Amino acid sequence: MVDGLLKGLGVSEAAFTNGGYPIHTPIDGSQIASVTLESKATVAQKIDLAHQAFLAWRDVPAPRRGELVRVFGEVLRKNKEQLGELVSVETGKIFQEGLGEVQEMIDICDFAVGLSRQLYGLTIASERPGHHMRETWQPLGVVGVISAFNFPAAVWAWNTTLALVCGNSVLWKPSEKTPLTALACQALFEQAIKIFGSAPEGLSQLIIGDREAGEVLVDDPRIPLISATGSTRMGREVGPRVAARFGRTILELGGNNAMILAPSADLDLAVRGILFSAVGTAGQRCTTLRRLIVHRSIKDEVVARVKAAYAKVRIGDPRKDNLIGPLIDKQAFESMQGALSKARDEGGQVFGGERQLKEQYPNAYYVAPAIVEMPGQSEVVRHETFAPILYVLTYDDFEQALRLNNEVPQGLSSCIFTLDVREAERFQSASGSDCGIANVNIGTSGAEIGGAFGGEKETGGGRESGSDSWKAYMRRQTNTVNYSRELPLAQGIVFD
Repeated sequence: MVDGLLKGLGVSEAAFTNGGYPIHTPIDGSQIASVTLESKATVAQKIDLAHQAFLAWRDVPAPRRGELVRVFGEVLRKNKEQLGELVSVETGKIFQEGLGEVQEMIDICDFAVGLSRQLYGLTIASERPGHHMRETWQPLGVVGVISAFNFPAAVWAWNTTLALVCGNSVLWKPSEKTPLTALACQALFEQAIKIFGSAPEGLSQLIIGDREAGEVLVDDPRIPLISATGSTRMGREVGPRVAARFGRTILELGGNNAMILAPSADLDLAVRGILFSAVGTAGQRCTTLRRLIVHRSIKDEVVARVKAAYAKVRIGDPRKDNLIGPLIDKQAFESMQGALSKARDEGGQVFGGERQLKEQYPNAYYVAPAIVEMPGQSEVVRHETFAPILYVLTYDDFEQALRLNNEVPQGLSSCIFTLDVREAERFQSASGSDCGIANVNIGTSGAEIGGAFGGEKETGGGRESGSDSWKAYMRRQTNTVNYSRELPLAQGIVFD
């Protein structure tokens, strides 16, 4: 199923056939490859090499570093179809979403190339005569990237392209569930390096490993920054361990994203927004819509419309003309069923959520998306379940809607559908949504690379991709130059 794709993308056959760790596709549950998990000793060797690569790369002018990223973007353009199909096979997301993920990689390459000529500092007025001050940004070191299965390529690209133009080297540990896409990305990057011609060995390396490999990255003081994407549980372990050695983290963790649906909303637009945000990637996005906070006066109509839309959704092989592919594995299915059972116990009315296509795919886990009408924001609603479950809550006044939006531990993405400018502006104000992303008349999913991506509270507080997130990959330095023949002290101190 993947041999031709991997070879076409430049991956050696030995890399995906000779290992002892089996890789299965969620499409039908069959084994499609086997890889070798790297030992702690191997990871340590790669850290050594990455550190040496950084020492050389930091002295390369930033626009030249950007040229490597530009070349990589061109390599991605030439291989977009094949890499998008591999993403679909390995994750179970539909082909269009696989293509979208690769396009996101291309877009961040373009962004990073422009950034390579815009790593601006500041000029600061000095209080001392004959002095000037400035603030500069310097390369940081080795950047460790730990990514999750649901976006097996884009998250790495967000981090790596920015890290490279900022003068750093990169070590990437992908999810054990999706190492094949990582192997392909690494092979394509190595193609770009050959075209570029003068990058140090070990500038960007791949680590195929389990939890132990990740722990080596997290604990090594030669890696000043760990960017980790995954569950809140994972973040609770990674964050303190990196902080204990005074390292930095970018944490992209759980999301429990809500839509406030106001009485004035364009319901046709809103239902379309609900559909993609709630069931795209089979509910396995950190920005998936999980809570619909709808005004009581329109609740029945909205729920009926969403149910009708769900009934028309095509479920099946993501490479074919379907809109929902499978969950990643059995564990994800059992987690979903457990959440639905708990929702019933807490007074919820469940529509959908059943396993689909079991006879055709006995070893794969396709599900109908679920709608759960809840009497209140109970414990199960406050917990993120990585599956297509949409909890429906009602509100009577706007203040109540805002409280429901904010009264969960997570704070990634949020949105409101309204034609009332006062509600829209309040939602995006300091006293509105407490999330890192707050949209108006657009769903919670589908962020663009131009804006910094990330959230608050248990989402981790990190930011990746656009805006000024590049500063996370650099160290700030304040410089003062005395061009006079005197040595005045700051604050007017006299020390004779």
